[in-house]
Amino acid sequence: MNEFVQQYFEIGNETTTFTVIELLLAITLSAILSTVVTLVYKWTHHGVNYSQSYVQTVVIMSVVVAIIMIVIGNNVAVAFGLVGAFSIIRFRSAMSDPKDIAFIFFGMVVGIACGLGFYLLAVIFTALMSLIIGLMHKTDYGSKGSDEKVLKITIPENMHFEGAFDDVFRQYLEQNELVNIETTNLGTMYMLEYRVRTKKETRDKTLMDAIRTKNANMKVTLNVSRLGF
Repeated sequence: MNEFVQQYFEIGNETTTFTVIELLLAITLSAILSTVVTLVYKWTHHGVNYSQSYVQTVVIMSVVVAIIMIVIGNNVAVAFGLVGAFSIIRFRSAMSDPKDIAFIFFGMVVGIACGLGFYLLAVIFTALMSLIIGLMHKTDYGSKGSDEKVLKITIPENMHFEGAFDDVFRQYLEQNELVNIETTNLGTMYMLEYRVRTKKETRDKTLMDAIRTKNANMKVTLNVSRLGF
């Protein structure tokens, strides 16, 4: 038993030998492939939370991970030391999009593969993963295929709203549900609140303009927050 433990730590304390060419190749390839990763991220990103700092971080982290894998090699002591060092690191900003975390891991795996010398694996993995992400983006995988929104329409008190917007709704909406009616402006107006699901080709401005021709050009509000029917 003692011989086994001694042999284990002797193996664990081995230092990996590498050439300058291998080092440069790992750094260069991890930088190139992680740049491809960030290009895929930029292409598929939605929303207003895009961050240049995040994109650069993915590249930097991939290269750093590649170097870490070279440094660690088979040295167990160094590996445990690095784990302890990284355990004190705290991220100062939370990621709002789960896909951002996935791209971080994408870049890290690329760095690990390059650092361990699996260059062909790194290239193939990057290409196939980018293809999968691209296909999901182009096919809009996971989407319900329509927008679910809150539509609020203000109308004059003398307007009969039952069926007043049916033709507009048939043209631009897949589904609509009247959920609330209330008076506004000291009872001189009504505010109708609908939960609607727009057709995929419907533009918000076109829908609102069509409604304004029906409600005497009064206030129309379209909340683009997603809801569940």
